[in-house]
Amino acid sequence: EEKHLGIYEDLLNNYSAKLIAGGGAQNTARGAQYMLPPNSVVYLGGVGDDKYAAILHDAVKTAGLRVEYRVDKKEPTGRCGVVITDHNRSMVTDLGAANHYDLEHLKSPEVWKLVEGASTYFVGGYHLTVCPPAIMALAEEAAAKNKAFVFSLSAPFIPQFFKDPLDATAPYWDYVIGNETEALSYAESHGIESKDIKEIAKALAALPKKNEKRERVAIITQGTEPTVVSVGGKEVQEFPVHAIDSKLINDTTGAGDAFAAGFTAGLVAGESLAQCVDQGQWLAKLSIQELGPS
Repeated sequence: EEKHLGIYEDLLNNYSAKLIAGGGAQNTARGAQYMLPPNSVVYLGGVGDDKYAAILHDAVKTAGLRVEYRVDKKEPTGRCGVVITDHNRSMVTDLGAANHYDLEHLKSPEVWKLVEGASTYFVGGYHLTVCPPAIMALAEEAAAKNKAFVFSLSAPFIPQFFKDPLDATAPYWDYVIGNETEALSYAESHGIESKDIKEIAKALAALPKKNEKRERVAIITQGTEPTVVSVGGKEVQEFPVHAIDSKLINDTTGAGDAFAAGFTAGLVAGESLAQCVDQGQWLAKLSIQELGPS
């Protein structure tokens, strides 16, 4: 809201705030590129025509990530103020230009050519609040060409308040990734009676599917508890997480994005499901020892 907008300048002027490149799916893109050969990942999103966009450009360049931003002349680059207390964080987000991404940018000849050349698509659930037609265009391309479509639930409010656009994408999910709070939110908003994470994973994996050449895989992370995986709604596998001394944890912001990055990088490289989960956990462990999704 209007009353919160002062937080960004307040953090920069009155606290030892650090500027770190963010954006849910962009964090995942940077993490995946970190683990893959050079020139493996392209990220699409929206920025303003301002100094923050320049900072983002520098950060992604350092990470070796190619970006194709839609540049908005009127709206500023989105930002998120993160206040960290011990291992807890509170986030205030102003989407700015990210909220104005459009299908026109995705379908522009130079960008769509990149889409056609890709083997795997990753979409963050936050984008359902911005431009569902762009998600559907990618989803349909993936199903038609039998390419992997990976979807992240992103936040508990997505299944609650964006249920219809979420449900429109569901038949296209080859892989759906979420944490336990997102899974519980999905179950509640979709009439799944159980609060058992394993049962919710099975329900997610068993949803009707457009591309029947691939079984859907549902992956639910639970912080320090084991990662739960169901393939096609069948038996559930559990993968214990990589142990870490709590003294080494610096900031959990972006840990889920990092997990998705390691996991998706594994898919792109043709690794086994167990190896993909292992890579996700490994990168998440690395990320929480840094400030922000670094």
